[in-house]
Amino acid sequence: MEFPGRVAGGSALDVHDRLGTTVERRVPDDTAAVARGGLANLAGAGFAGVAGLGVAWLVARSLGPAAAGVLFAAVATFTLVTGVARLGTPTGLVFWIARLRARGRADLAGATLWAGTVPVAVIAVGLAVALWLAAPWLAGLTTGPHPDPAGTAAGATTGTLRALAGFLPAAALADALLAATRGHRRMRPTVTLDKVLRPGLQLFGIAALAVAALSVTVPPVAWPVAWAAPYLPVLLLAGYVTWAVGPELTDPPSRSALRAVAGPFWRFTAPRAVASVLQQALQRLDILLVAALAGPAAAAIYTVAGRFVILGQFASQAVGHAIQPRLAERLDAGDTAGAGALYRTATGWLVLTTWPLYLLVGSFATFYLGLFGAAYQTGATIVAVLATAMLLATACGVVDMLLAMAGRTSWNLLNVCLALVAMVGIDLALIPRHGAIGAAIGLAAAVAVNNLLPLAQVAYALRVHPFGAGTLAAAGLAAGCFGALPALVTTVAGTGPVALAGSVAAAVIAYAVGAWRLRRPLALTALTTIVLMRSRNQRGGQYAQ
Repeated sequence: MEFPGRVAGGSALDVHDRLGTTVERRVPDDTAAVARGGLANLAGAGFAGVAGLGVAWLVARSLGPAAAGVLFAAVATFTLVTGVARLGTPTGLVFWIARLRARGRADLAGATLWAGTVPVAVIAVGLAVALWLAAPWLAGLTTGPHPDPAGTAAGATTGTLRALAGFLPAAALADALLAATRGHRRMRPTVTLDKVLRPGLQLFGIAALAVAALSVTVPPVAWPVAWAAPYLPVLLLAGYVTWAVGPELTDPPSRSALRAVAGPFWRFTAPRAVASVLQQALQRLDILLVAALAGPAAAAIYTVAGRFVILGQFASQAVGHAIQPRLAERLDAGDTAGAGALYRTATGWLVLTTWPLYLLVGSFATFYLGLFGAAYQTGATIVAVLATAMLLATACGVVDMLLAMAGRTSWNLLNVCLALVAMVGIDLALIPRHGAIGAAIGLAAAVAVNNLLPLAQVAYALRVHPFGAGTLAAAGLAAGCFGALPALVTTVAGTGPVALAGSVAAAVIAYAVGAWRLRRPLALTALTTIVLMRSRNQRGGQYAQ
């Protein structure tokens, strides 16, 4: 077990301290700074979530359940393999660059970036080739139990996987480079490139194909290319922004600097690399299992039914990106009380922004699924199960990130392993008999394991928890406005479009009023201050800020 402020085996930082150099570890009150980063990330996450929902809607409407299921399963495979290629470096780079800056050793940040990204580039290229070669075999696994004598489904899946494989290195490297900018407390590149530009280009490309499909036959390979191609400009711009944030980051480091940082970096990151892959498996493997055990059409229904979950995950990721470097700095300084305060504040914001979505979608599941087509409305039970699970997950906040920033990456690994075992075991038992509903139950069980275990661990190791006044206020307000109020309206007026519109309007008004009345426990004063002083706090047009 490691103390949060030290690294097992020693590091360049420890050597630096032993030489007697004064290291300042001043950690200011970060609530306003986190609010600024959180606002930008939440806005970007909102756009990315809506764009992703738009992509799913266009694909579902344009291709139908069977063909859409092929694309969704291929994208899930691509995302899973990309997670392997990242080697856990996004977390490692944020952690180490933030720590180096806090300890006055920013000169080693460039060596850290090179130590992390070169292996990612090599592994990503190798995995892209492997994915291209293995595409026919993977297609045979994910086209379902139903006979496919003509090989139509397998051929379509093979072509889709091979089209995606060429973009895998760009996706892995772009994420690593953007993590380096977050380690420098620069949130704007991640928001602009990963939350706005990439999903915006994906939505534009898929929309163009959907319009074209109304009058001409669109080649099947065009859909995965339109989805994956935006990773290329994102990679190029991420490289430029990394250089703009700190030109020393992109300069080739000396061998001595690489040796000083590579060992500690990978000792921290290696467990997180495995945990990151398993985390991706938690989010994507169920789609592949549904496709394999119940067929592509069932996978499409399951993907569409759970698409709203991605919106909430974007919000969680946004808050996490804003708070991650500051958690690392506070924990490195031994300030667990300050880290706990940030954790509780961030959890309150997360509940405030995501619970309304989960409660509304759960209450009006049939209407939500009908937007994608009548064939998808059979997934209402799936929506209800997943919405309940996500209410629990967001109430725990970014607990896995807190555990990682405290240096407990091996604990994270154990937690994700147990969650994945629970999900796969339940999926294998239930999907053959119950279809996609079995996968939803498996995912809900995994979500519970992956949040309640680390919640107990941070309470034990750090003596912190997410249930502050802000979290409780946000949960109560959301449950009243988006749970009880819509239930009352639908009891009186039914569940049609008029009742939905009336419920949402009444809930939004009540929620806004309630949030303003509870602005102090919710720490909304920091958010409103940022909005009012935004022009002063921004650095006059610097793209890399």
